[in-house]
Amino acid sequence: MKNTLFAIALATASLAALPAVTHAADGAGGAFVNGNIGRSSLDKGLYDDNDTGYGINAGYRWLLNPNVALGVEGGYTDLGKFDTKGAYSGLGLGHASVKGWTAGVNGRFNVAPQWYVSGRAGLFRADTKGWTNETVSTYVDDSSTKWYAGAGFGYDFSNNLSLGLNYDYYKTSTNRLNLDPSLFSVSAEYRF
Repeated sequence: MKNTLFAIALATASLAALPAVTHAADGAGGAFVNGNIGRSSLDKGLYDDNDTGYGINAGYRWLLNPNVALGVEGGYTDLGKFDTKGAYSGLGLGHASVKGWTAGVNGRFNVAPQWYVSGRAGLFRADTKGWTNETVSTYVDDSSTKWYAGAGFGYDFSNNLSLGLNYDYYKTSTNRLNLDPSLFSVSAEYRF
C-alpha cells in the first residue's frame, strides 16, 4: 500500500510541476487534457452487461522527437453500472458499479502525417460495488488498487486538437469481488 501511495504522490507531484516546464511548439508535447466516452463491458462472475462509461485525464508529454512523445497522466473514470446475467436477474440482486482514479504513463507515436497510435498504463484506484462471485447473499462495497492499460489511434486536426478511438482494460478485483471491465471509447484531446 505504501508503494501505491508513493506512486500516486509521485505522479501528482509531476503534474504539479508542469507549469515550470516549457513544452514543444508543435507535435503532441506539452500539457494536455482529454476526455472519452463509450461502451463499457463486463462479463465476469454474476455479471454480463454493457453500459456507458467515461473518463477525463490531464497530464504532460515530453516530445522526444517529432514522432514520439511520452508522458504522465492522472484522471477519473466511471465505467457505469452492470446488471446480472440472465440466471441471476430474477433474484433482485441489483447492479455492480466500477469507478475510480487513475495515475499512469502514456505515449503517442506518429505513424503518418496527422495520424497517431497511443498507449497508456498505470494504477487504478477502484471503488467497486456488487455481489460476490461465490455467493449471491454477500454484497461488497470495497476499493482496490490494481492496474489499467489501453491502446488507441486517432487523427490530429491541429497541433492542439485530436480525436481518437481507444480500448482500455481495468483490473479491479478485491478480496471478495472480481470485476474487470473494459471500455471502447471515442476521445478528444486538447494540448496547451
